Amino acid sequence: MKILPAVLTDSREDLEHKIRTAEVFADTVQIDVMDGLFVPSRSTSWEDLASIKTTLNLEVHLMVKSPEDYIEPFVRAGASRIVFHYEAAPDPEKIIRQIKRLGKKAGLALNPETSNQPLKKLAPLLDFALYLSVNPGFYGSPFIPEVLDKIREFKAMKISLELGIDGGIKAGNLKQIVETGVDNVCVGSAIFNQSNPGKSYLDLGKLAEDAGRPA
Repeated sequence: MKILPAVLTDSREDLEHKIRTAEVFADTVQIDVMDGLFVPSRSTSWEDLASIKTTLNLEVHLMVKSPEDYIEPFVRAGASRIVFHYEAAPDPEKIIRQIKRLGKKAGLALNPETSNQPLKKLAPLLDFALYLSVNPGFYGSPFIPEVLDKIREFKAMKISLELGIDGGIKAGNLKQIVETGVDNVCVGSAIFNQSNPGKSYLDLGKLAEDAGRPA
């Protein structure tokens, strides 16, 4: 299981600061993109990201209406993985094909209230999926534990798909998250809002490793 630092900001300077911070201890970051329409908040733009050269692998999480309009610009900005929301996509298959035509990995995000049915149907086309364990768009939102039941339900279907979870994740709930068998855990404030982000990242990784060991 992998910890992915998640960057959510509306400032180009803060975006670069968080990317430079993560370069010290991680190989991949998730960049949260918000349009003020699909979610109330706004974030930095593809232009901001494109202006920052980094060695990190970039996963872009599109919390936007009309995600198809954002894919090519963020690919140009350096994204290698793009995840969009099922709830924002009238034709998700078309968007998945668009991402894959550009040679990038395609992911589908589900809001907490969305069932597993769309994911079950679209899994053969996808590279990964992302479960939102908060209502999206707000940094530091409270964790919704019922999402873990949804992950267990999907796991029980025995469908092979890389799974991630994003939102409200801290040391106190990491053990129960690891026990669901997810592959990626996206963590924002529990890394970047700490006095020593690198140590927080490593501590979470160690905690996840310990939680994943057989009793």
